[in-house]
Amino acid sequence: MIQRIDSHQHFWRPSRGDYTWLRADEPALAPLLRNFMPEDLAPLLRAHGVSRTVLVQAAESGAETEFLLDIADAHEEIGGVVGWVDLSRPGATDSLERLARNRKFKGVRPMLQDLPDDDWIARRPRPDALHAMLRLGLRFDALVKPRHLSPLLQFLKQWPQLPVVIDHAAKPPVGAHGSDDFVRWREDIAAVAALPQVCCKFSGLWTEAPSAMQRDADVVTHAVRPVWEHLLEVFGPARLMWGSDWPVLTLAGDYAGWIAVSEGCIGGLSPQEQASVWSGTARRFYGLPSHQESHQESP
Repeated sequence: MIQRIDSHQHFWRPSRGDYTWLRADEPALAPLLRNFMPEDLAPLLRAHGVSRTVLVQAAESGAETEFLLDIADAHEEIGGVVGWVDLSRPGATDSLERLARNRKFKGVRPMLQDLPDDDWIARRPRPDALHAMLRLGLRFDALVKPRHLSPLLQFLKQWPQLPVVIDHAAKPPVGAHGSDDFVRWREDIAAVAALPQVCCKFSGLWTEAPSAMQRDADVVTHAVRPVWEHLLEVFGPARLMWGSDWPVLTLAGDYAGWIAVSEGCIGGLSPQEQASVWSGTARRFYGLPSHQESHQESP
């Protein structure tokens, strides 16, 4: 079985109280209003040859980042944590330095898609915080939608040494590849991909498909393929990484189904290229240990 790294998954415990987006008054989110913890994901990882994951923040709070690091410290399969720090506040550098003392802290993710200012990323992050990220060897996860790609491009040009990964391919309009919105996404993501410090996650796309398409994995594969083909063209396999976006994925499909959809796309590559997308890109980008190295580190 091919070895995989899941470059994008979440854990949460809603009773903690800082998941502002996970609201009881949103019926569509009701299936997510429960605990999702390592014991829930572990059987899926074993079944599909996923040896490592990257655990990504889901709340705009330092407390949640500490919660995730505690989980990661207790579970070898979690290779890294992408946390949250408000890069616009004076204390950001101190927070980054403190968090970076944990070897599993790999980077930060402002929840750009939920901020009221679409151009926050181009105007608000403090230069001292970004210099600290560079000095500490941290990465930046960009949770964006297509409307954010233009200001993100400004930011990327200002900070060409900062490693950045686009989460969920910037959430293009899956299933609408003939639309004006899809054409604009193609153009804007290509402009971002032209910058060599940027990678992209092939993740989160099942839930971006129209609900009428989500029930059939074959239909989803057909809808996702134009996105995949464009990402492959502009990023290449060496800058694409696979992720599940579990448990958000469960709103539309399941882990096995997304593996199958992904195989329908990635399977057309050479063995070496497939290995890059399934694991190599994520390992390089996040600085994850190999399976053997991790065992050697364990007491």
